[in-house]
This record gives sequence, structure tokens and C-alpha cells, in this order.
Amino acid sequence: MTHPSPVPTFSARPGPADFFQGLGLLGRAWSLIFRTPRLLRLSSLCAAVTLVALGGLFALLWVYTPGVLGWMWTRPEAWYGQAVWYVLLVLMFLVLLVVGANVVLPLVLAPLQDPLSELTEEQCGGYTSPPFRLGAFARGLVTSVAHTLARVFFLLLGLAVLFPLNLIPVVGNTAWTVLGSGWTMVWLAGEHLAAPMTRHLYPFAEVRRVMRQRWLLCLGFGAGVYVLLWVPLLNSFFLPVAVVGGTLLYRGLLAVGNVPPPPAGK
Repeated sequence: MTHPSPVPTFSARPGPADFFQGLGLLGRAWSLIFRTPRLLRLSSLCAAVTLVALGGLFALLWVYTPGVLGWMWTRPEAWYGQAVWYVLLVLMFLVLLVVGANVVLPLVLAPLQDPLSELTEEQCGGYTSPPFRLGAFARGLVTSVAHTLARVFFLLLGLAVLFPLNLIPVVGNTAWTVLGSGWTMVWLAGEHLAAPMTRHLYPFAEVRRVMRQRWLLCLGFGAGVYVLLWVPLLNSFFLPVAVVGGTLLYRGLLAVGNVPPPPAGK
């Protein structure tokens, strides 16, 4: 059975529908993974590692998040104060879990991200994965880890800039949660769009330009990946779906001309 091309069809100009097209990339990614045996095998390996990592992260945050919130705001004695305190505790736990997942998982799974992205591009057509060479693999691994560390730094930097909001009782914690979630969604889109573009030697300035131009499309994709992390069991496929979806986003933008052809014809 012949399947249609997985490359999404975007309009050349930004529009209100961009957000929903960005969300729709998750469905395309799931479909491509489950009808491509090699992608499914590699994604399953990522899922197994992810499940273990998320379990450990969940346990650590379950133990230490109450202490972090208590350091910023002592738990009130009155019942209504305690009710607000526990609501903020849940919100803080959720944000820290998302942030932790986006710091730990890309580093742990960095060696598998480029192969996932390359296999995705093969399915899109017009691309063939380069043959395995130990030297090239080692260089690619070092580059992938280095770029992942750099992108994680920007995620943490943005959250650090927002962190002083927590010093404002009640309202500040809520504002940090909302703004921190929004920043993480935008960062998720940039993280997984940058991965295939870095592999094709685009400068990061080009990634920033594309994100500014199609910010609503990127926000929709980032929001979808963010929400995926909260779906039990499916969240173990969080990173593979994000990598495949980010590669489809790149190929869709390339097809519509929002991204120029790769430098040096790579």
C-alpha cells in the first residue's frame, strides 16, 4: 500500500490556521512512526529509556518540590491558605517535571536523535542517510550533545529570568507557572526544529528567523509536544514524536520556501 508523503503542506504566508497545523504535526509524526518499522524500533528504544528517566525524575520531584516551595513561601496555618499553597505545589511540580524532562531526556538520548531525524527525512523523499563512518558518528555525537547543551542553557536562562516572580506571594508563583510553561512551549519548537537544521549546517540565526516568521506554527507544535508529556504511557514516546515532528516541520517549511535549501547543497 502506497502512503501519501508525510511532508506537511503549509501556506507560504503566516495565518491563524498555523497554530492548528503545528498541533497536527504530532498526528503526522505518530502515523509515520507506526507505519515505518525502522522508525518504530528506534522510537521504542527511546521510549524504554524515557520511561526509566521520567520515573526517576518524578520520584525526585515528588520528594523535593514541597521543600522548594516551602523555602519560597512557608505553608500557611489557615485552611484557605493551605489550599492555595497546595494548588501552587501541584503547579510547580508540573512545571519542574516538564523542565526536568526537557533537560535530562535530550542529553540521555542525544545519540539517537540524529538517526531518528535522518530516517524521517528518508521517508519524506529527496534525502539519503549517509553511510556509517565511525569518525563521522563520533563528530556528530559530540556536535549533537554540544548543541543540546547550548539549547538547554537557553531554556534554563529564560526560566531563571522569570524565577524572581516567585518572590511575589501567591500571584508570583502563578505568573511564573504560566509564563514558564509558555517559554517552554516556544523552546520545545525551537529545540526540535533546530536539530534537523543543525544537521544540515544552517546557522542558528536562520532557525531564529524562521521561528519569528512562523511563530504561530511553531507555538502550535511546541504546545502539542508539551501536552504530550502529560499523557500516561504515550509520554514515553515524548522525544521520538518531538524529533520526528520537528523534522517534518523543517521539511514542510523547506517545501514552501520559508527555509532556503541547505548550505553547501547538503
